[in-house]
This record gives sequence, structure tokens and C-alpha cells, in this order.
Amino acid sequence: MEKRVAIVGAGLSGLLACKYTASKGFNPIVFEAQDEVGGLWNKTIETTRLQSSKDYFQFSDFPWPSSVEDMFPHNTKVLEYLQSYAQYFELLNYIEFNSKVISIEYVGQSLEEMQSWEMWGGAGKAFGSKGKWNLKEYAAEFVVLCIGRFSGLADIPEFLPGCGPDVFPGKVLHSMDYAALDNASAAQLIKGKKIAVIGSGKSAVDIAFECAIANGNDYPCTVIQRTIHWMLPDSQPWGRRAMSKFVESYLRWKLPLKKYDLIPKERFVQEASSCQILFLPAQNFFDKVEDGSIVFRKSKQFSFCKEGLILDGEDNNPLKADIVIFATGYKGDEKLKNIFACPTFQNCIAGSPTSTIPLYR
Repeated sequence: MEKRVAIVGAGLSGLLACKYTASKGFNPIVFEAQDEVGGLWNKTIETTRLQSSKDYFQFSDFPWPSSVEDMFPHNTKVLEYLQSYAQYFELLNYIEFNSKVISIEYVGQSLEEMQSWEMWGGAGKAFGSKGKWNLKEYAAEFVVLCIGRFSGLADIPEFLPGCGPDVFPGKVLHSMDYAALDNASAAQLIKGKKIAVIGSGKSAVDIAFECAIANGNDYPCTVIQRTIHWMLPDSQPWGRRAMSKFVESYLRWKLPLKKYDLIPKERFVQEASSCQILFLPAQNFFDKVEDGSIVFRKSKQFSFCKEGLILDGEDNNPLKADIVIFATGYKGDEKLKNIFACPTFQNCIAGSPTSTIPLYR
């Protein structure tokens, strides 16, 4: 029996999967849609830095170079680190670049046979089944999906007829489209424009900060939030004990959260446990809020109009905008589901409506 291994994606997880399978004597092939390794770190907002300490974001057999002293390295350093890993362990020979996998299909065994299994292949072995996976023009007995949840399929709200982006004459884009721009193109896009950013996560505050740097308070950037999250101003070593006892008090003292109505409803430890907290892009972020370059607005819902956006209860006072950027995340579950051609596997990866993130399903 052949034991071919296909890996989809050459980001962090894809590189790890490639190195591990190669070390076990397999000859993996990695399909990467872009022209270099690194995954989402190839397309990030210019001010984005690593959200977790580099000590917790490194390969066990490949430490960060001593030249990287910042505890939360800039995105360019992260990308260089991943590229160095691939080069050091000679993984590039296994990777097919500019090769996007549209779908994968399992063939060779009937649906009835598969539904009778309690474990994969009947015995739970990686290569125990009689079938194989088809990817484009390639076939493999084992597939590792490393396509990520935070890229590729934008999560953009739906609008009633006459209330969506089609009535707005300005430009509308998602944060992933903004991140894909080079620095010069991004600066040209936002310079001298009234910009509204929809969202309350890391991408929203990073984009707002870049707009504030480019335009100052001549053209304030408005951040429209439905849910407020805790924001950390610096790279302090926030342990769980510190989180539970001191951090909220410290942040209320350190940042003007009450002044701008930015105190979250959730406790800090709960948000940290669900990975909802975020680091501000710079120490002087709230200086930009203080001088009016960044304006925060809360609104549970909104709609588009010719002038820009209409927020909750402000029908007669639209928020004027030239550009609207959705920093509203991604449809990670749907992205994973869509890569399977067979509805059976789509349902398997999706899980139930009440299930948690379907990783490793």
C-alpha cells in the first residue's frame, strides 16, 4: 500500500507537518497558494506585531535568533523566522508554490462503508483505509489541512435591500484586502480620506492607528464597535494570577477607558481565556484618541447610505465616510467545510451548532 502524504498550506502548521512527516520517512508534498512560506504572516497590516510572547511562539528545535530582542516581534521578523525555519530544515524542496487546493475528495470506498466505521478506516490507522484523497491532479492516502481559520473567507454582515454597500458610492473592503496591500498602496488609499472601521479586534485598532498616523485629526478615523474587548498597552508578562487580580485595575488606571466608554462587560480573565484580548499597536495609541485622530463609536447595528453609515438611532445624522473597512473576522468553520467535496465530510468537520471550534475533528 502506498503511503503518500499531502499537506495543504505552508504556514506555521504546514511547515511543522512537513518536517515531522519527512523525519518519519515519508515524502510529503505541500501545496501552497502563495509564492512563499509564512501563511497569513505574508499579508499583515504594517503595524501588526506578535500577540503572544516569542518565548511561547517558537519551534522547540529552532529558537529565535539572538538579534531579535523584542519580546513581541514585528510581523516582518515573524515572517523571517518562519522562512529561516523552512530553509534550515530544507523544507522548500517539498513545497509546490502558487498551487491553491480548491477541494479534496475521498474516493475508493462507499459512503455506506465509511458510515459503518467507528474509527477511521475501521481500525483507526492513518493508512488503514482502501481509499485515497484526490487533490487537483494529485492523489494521497493521508492529508493534513493547514489552511488556517483567520484568512481567505471574509465574514461580512448581510444587509437588507437598499441598506448595504451597493447604495454607498465610496470604497468598501475587508481588512484582509487592506492587509494584502503593500505599504505604499495602503498609504495612498487612506491618505486624506474619512475612514470608518467596523470591528473591535486587533485588525480594527491596527488599521485605525495607521489611518491616524496618515491623516491626524483633519480626517478622523471612526471605529464602530458592537462588543468592546480589553486592550493591553504594553508587553508586560501577564500571568494568570496577575490577570485575575490586578490587570483590570491597572488598565483602568493606565488607559482612559472610562472617559471613552471602552470598559468591556466581560472580565479580563474570561476574555484572555477565549483569546479576545489584544495588544495596542503602539504606546501612544491613546494619544491619537485624545487628539481626535481616532474616534470610537458603539453601535449594535448600522446600515449604509450615500453619505456613509447610519448608526443606531441616528437616522438624521449619518456618519460621513469615504472608505469603510470591515475588520469583522473570517468564516473559519465555513472555510474548513468548503474544502471538502463530499457533504459527509463537510458535516463531519462542521460538527453541531453547539460544538466548539472543530479543530482536529
